[in-house]
Amino acid sequence: MSVSSRPVVVVVGSLHYDIMVDAPDRPRKGETVTGFGWRPKFGGKGGNQAVAAARAGAAVRMAGAVGDDDFGRFLLANLAAAGVDALRVTRVDGHGSGMSVAISDSGGDYGAVIVSGANTAVDPKSLDDPTLWQGAALLVLQNEVPEFINLAAAKAAKLAGVPVCLNAAPHRGLTDEFAALVDILMVNAIEAEQYSRCVVEDIASAIASARALSGRFANVVVTAGADGVAGIRRGHDPIAVPAVPVRLISTHGAGDVFAGTFAAAMASGKPFRECLSLANHAAARHVST
Repeated sequence: MSVSSRPVVVVVGSLHYDIMVDAPDRPRKGETVTGFGWRPKFGGKGGNQAVAAARAGAAVRMAGAVGDDDFGRFLLANLAAAGVDALRVTRVDGHGSGMSVAISDSGGDYGAVIVSGANTAVDPKSLDDPTLWQGAALLVLQNEVPEFINLAAAKAAKLAGVPVCLNAAPHRGLTDEFAALVDILMVNAIEAEQYSRCVVEDIASAIASARALSGRFANVVVTAGADGVAGIRRGHDPIAVPAVPVRLISTHGAGDVFAGTFAAAMASGKPFRECLSLANHAAARHVST
C-alpha cells in the first residue's frame, strides 16, 4: 500500500508512560505482594490506539499533550518510531507527562492506576487546524482526556465531514451534546453494562447490550473477551464474531489493539463485519504474545 493510498485516521487522546509490574497476583487492600520484575512501556489509550492503527496500515495523525520531561520525550520517540504523525502533540510546561502503573498477574489479567498529567491540558483550539482533518476518514476518541477536549475534537471532525468513533473507556457519563456527535460507540463488557444496564456475560447478552445502546448510537461494538465480539448497525441485524482460541499471556492493551485495528479497517472502507473480524484477530494475537 503506497503512502498516498493509506486511509487517514485521526486520534485525539491520552499518552502515558506505563510502568508494568509482573506479579503472582494483584495486592488486596493493605497487602504487599512480591513481584517478578518491571519494565517501562509506551501507553495511554490514545497512544496505543494510534500505534495499532498505524501498524494496521493507516496513516495516523495524533493530537494530544505531554510534559516537557523525559517521559514526554520517550512518548514522542515511540510515536515517531511507529510512524505516527505527532506534530500536533504539544509539550506543556508546568505539567508532568501522563503515566500509569499496571500490575499484570500470573493469570494474565491486570489492574492499573493512571495519573493524567499533561493529558488534561490539551488545547481545544489546536483541533481546529484544517491540516489535521485533510483527507481524514475517521476520528478516534477515548475517555482518558476530559470530555471538553473530546467534544472540541468531535465538533471539528463533524465540520470536516469526518465520522467519530468513541472507545468509551474508562466509563464515565456522556453528555447528550457529545453523544449526538458519536457515530460509533465501542465498549467492553463492563462498560457495556454500565451504559446499557444490561449484564454482559456471554455473546447473547453482548448482543442485547449492543441493541439497547443502538437506540442512542448508530453503530455499536461490544467486545466480550473470551466470548467474542458483538456489533450492530442501526437498521441491520446484529453481528456476532466468535473469540479466537489462543494461549493467554496478558490481556493488557488488547482493547487498544482492537480499537486501532478496527479504526484502520473502517477508514479503508471495509465492511463492518470484516472490520470486527480483523480487529478480533489482531487482539487475539496481542494477548497470546
